[in-house]
Amino acid sequence: MKNLPLLVCVFVSMNIIAQEIVELPYAKNPEVNWNTAEKEYYSDIWQTKVITNVSVPRLEVYKADNPNGTSIIVAPGGGLYGLSIDSEGRDVAKWLNYKGITAFVLKYRLVPTGVDGIKEITDEGATNPAKIGKRVIPVLPLSIADGLAAITYVRTNADNMQLDPNKIGFMGFSAGGAVTMGVTFNYTKANRPDFIVPVYPWMTVIGDYNVPEDAPAMLVVCASNDPLGLAKPSADLYSAWLTSGKNVGLHMYSKGGHGFGMKKQNLASDHWIAQFHSWALTEGLTTPTVN
Repeated sequence: MKNLPLLVCVFVSMNIIAQEIVELPYAKNPEVNWNTAEKEYYSDIWQTKVITNVSVPRLEVYKADNPNGTSIIVAPGGGLYGLSIDSEGRDVAKWLNYKGITAFVLKYRLVPTGVDGIKEITDEGATNPAKIGKRVIPVLPLSIADGLAAITYVRTNADNMQLDPNKIGFMGFSAGGAVTMGVTFNYTKANRPDFIVPVYPWMTVIGDYNVPEDAPAMLVVCASNDPLGLAKPSADLYSAWLTSGKNVGLHMYSKGGHGFGMKKQNLASDHWIAQFHSWALTEGLTTPTVN
């Protein structure tokens, strides 16, 4: 494992927006090898920009102009074959920045694929769904470890970034939601998130779970008509927190489908992030923007 996170790039162009790229420490699994380079490209299949073949975990840092101390690590989704880097990553980070929240977009390790991982998962989903699960099994623990390393980095460097070490959130979409919950079920005192926001989380890949004794506050977001069947597991996750007497909220929209992220569909689900912010204000996890 590497000793310290490495700041690779500072003040990159405004086209990329992120002020810094942080390489996170990680341990390798000899059973998982990447033969294709990491690639960022527009996927015609998903009609959005994606990243595939992440083999080295990194954080893209988005600092608020007037930071209020709250920070959120954002884990995009993509079935662990890719990252929907804009609508579930960078666009989320930029919105949070306007509210004074510093954001860290997590590029966690993914399933090794060929040059078009999105085509691979789409083809396998249509012809051999079981293959997806088989390929994900050895990689998910690495992705979760990357999430825990991200929290450690933010908390360790909180003072330098004008952040409150007790207001570090973790928000993840779909497979990123699985990473969010994997982090939640495996944290230590040092890398515990202070609040979590699983958005249409892929819970079936997590398997059985127990609510931690010191479970963080949680807001679950999903749509009832999610075509991947994620609504019931999301509701069950909410119920598990509620039954255990933990702080929990749920926004279950009647429509929205899957992967809505920051996309605009002229539906109530378009406003999920503003409603998340209202929840965070209510819970004292952030403060109003100072104009």
